[in-house]
Amino acid sequence: MFFNQLNEVTTKIFLATFLLLSANFVAAQSAGTYPNKPIVLVVTYPPGGGADAMARLVAPRMADVLKQSVVVENRPGASGQIGAASVARANPDGYTIMLDASSFAANPSLFKKLPYDSLKAFKPIGVIALFPNVVLVNSGFPAQSVKDLISASKKHTNAVAYASSGNGSAQHLAGALFETAAKVELLHIPYKGGGPALADVMAGHVPLFFGNLASSLPHIQSGKLRALAVTSAKRSPILPNVPTLAEAGIRDAEIYEWNAIFVPAGTPDAIVSKLSEALQMALEHNDVKARIAQLGGDMRHNSPNQAQSFIQEQVNLWARVIKERNITID
Repeated sequence: MFFNQLNEVTTKIFLATFLLLSANFVAAQSAGTYPNKPIVLVVTYPPGGGADAMARLVAPRMADVLKQSVVVENRPGASGQIGAASVARANPDGYTIMLDASSFAANPSLFKKLPYDSLKAFKPIGVIALFPNVVLVNSGFPAQSVKDLISASKKHTNAVAYASSGNGSAQHLAGALFETAAKVELLHIPYKGGGPALADVMAGHVPLFFGNLASSLPHIQSGKLRALAVTSAKRSPILPNVPTLAEAGIRDAEIYEWNAIFVPAGTPDAIVSKLSEALQMALEHNDVKARIAQLGGDMRHNSPNQAQSFIQEQVNLWARVIKERNITID
């Protein structure tokens, strides 16, 4: 009886060990020949936007390293959910990867139910760059500094309004974090898109906007918008005379828009490493570095684990802000 039980346990251990070794062998074989066909890079936003631009910037350079095509495919919709859901369902073999934006970190708190678990369905291979926001006012608004803006905001509740591209948008969240950090109450005016919101700010209908540095720069240079502060830890090289929020006395309000590349969970570590190495080498190309710098970005060199830690911090940040400010997308 005892020996029968012992033999049964031994057999189970042997089978479990065999299956584990077999799986590791298959994964190693797969990684060793990877990639042997084109890789699809799914962009969760439409052509022509910032996420698409980053994808088309790094994809050919990653292809050079991997010796295989990296084909950009746009699958926009629902704040990135449509494209992300398709990648979450994809075979985790490294041939379907995803470039998403900073909304990835806000979506779990903005939407009651996502078609995937953001932190369990994907592995990041790296964050490409961080792009700070700029605290902007139209040229006719009297505030010349963040101190002036706060003073104007405290005259009475909702004394100063800010525009955004909609409830739960990057501009809305940036404004909400500013309110908490500066201890002010602003009037949020959501628009159906960033274009109409920015147009009304420049026309003087709404005084304040929290804009992406890359898209705001031409309007700052033309004098239609005045930059009061950047939301990064350090001053931007392309706006060296504009202080950071911390320099202006506002702490704990660093805000970035960013892009990262992900693979489906379950992708073998060896393939994740290959993709991560390809991305880091792509970021070393002069044309990639020059373009990111031109857009005001801070290029990142990070491992998958470092990228995961950063994204977790972003998820925690926006979960706190969304809860504190009672932000909904309705």
